[in-house]
Amino acid sequence: MFKYAKYTLFHMLTIPFAIGLTLGGDWMYLGLAAAAGFVILGDLLFGDDTVEPVYGHEWILNLQLYSSLVLIFAMNFLMVWTVADSDVLGYGALVQQLTGYDAAAARADNTLLQYVVAIFSCGLLSSVVGTIVGHELTHRTWDPVAMFIGRWLLAFSWDTGFSIEHVYGHHIYVSTVGDPATAPRGRNVYFHILASTWKGNISAWKLEKQRLQKKRLPVFSHHNLYIRGLLMSLLLEIAAFVMAGWIGVLVFTASALIAKAFLEIVNFMEHYGMVRNPKTPVQPYHSWNTNKRVSSWATFNLTRHSHHHAEGDVPFHKLRSYQDAPMMVNGYLTTIFLTLIPPLWNRIMVPKVLDWDRRYASAEELELAMEANKRSGIKEFMQQDYRELIVAKQAAMNKPAQAA
Repeated sequence: MFKYAKYTLFHMLTIPFAIGLTLGGDWMYLGLAAAAGFVILGDLLFGDDTVEPVYGHEWILNLQLYSSLVLIFAMNFLMVWTVADSDVLGYGALVQQLTGYDAAAARADNTLLQYVVAIFSCGLLSSVVGTIVGHELTHRTWDPVAMFIGRWLLAFSWDTGFSIEHVYGHHIYVSTVGDPATAPRGRNVYFHILASTWKGNISAWKLEKQRLQKKRLPVFSHHNLYIRGLLMSLLLEIAAFVMAGWIGVLVFTASALIAKAFLEIVNFMEHYGMVRNPKTPVQPYHSWNTNKRVSSWATFNLTRHSHHHAEGDVPFHKLRSYQDAPMMVNGYLTTIFLTLIPPLWNRIMVPKVLDWDRRYASAEELELAMEANKRSGIKEFMQQDYRELIVAKQAAMNKPAQAA
């Protein structure tokens, strides 16, 4: 049963967070410390997970995915509860009845720093519980239940447009200049968060507008999934206001924006610096991959991104590890923190991108890479000259044709 149980890891990561918010004070740091410490150290200590088991009870896996909607509601409820003046739904009274601890009174001593760390933790865990699972479920466009739950999960980060742009935009234009989510060489992560968010929402709106126009349906109507998604997030904001007034709205919005930022950071590191002609098929080497064990378990194999982009409709439990794909620096959370220090990121990734050019890029892609290098503004990129390598790769491609 372990092959099923390992995917409950992301459920477990929410427990220290919930305990910390309930106890208050310095315990509010527990969620971030436990999640970051366990995932980062786990990836460093426990190596790779390259097994590809067969699952005979897929309903168990679906239950694990669907249960994330309960978790994300509970996490955000607790986060907003900590700033409410009243004991919303009697949560504090229930804790006191069961344990004797006055959780409602403990809130009064929480400091601003403790709240900031807790909100950051809520955003991080919402990106794991909400965005990652929402990503998986909204790929199942044939399943109305999966789409319903997936879009509500994304509503907690004001990002239901992701279910449109990612499936019908990103997966078509990945690793090209036309893809908002692909970070070109030389871009830093902070600019990417803003640029990808803005352009991704514009792309989602355009894609939904085109869909409705083809069906001859009004754009500004209940048929518009983009507008309906915004209303879903707005409903959550109203719930936060009812619970805790404007401070509740502030807390929920901050957590949602942090969760969205984490999504764009992941987009940044999954395809950084890669190039592709949009007229050619997406290959496994057009995504940075990692098989780190704990990251894989905590993200429902999102780490196996090379296979995911080669076959976007394949569910997470059937993704292959692709050990010969281009590999990230380490697991997901480690890599996320590296992106936040652009000089360190460039020092590590520039050589990896250059190695990607030589090992994986086709002759045509090397020409695109040379153009990308010139635009990067980074000396190590701009100094590269691939003309001889292009000739060599063209010759290598022509040899089989000549032999035939």
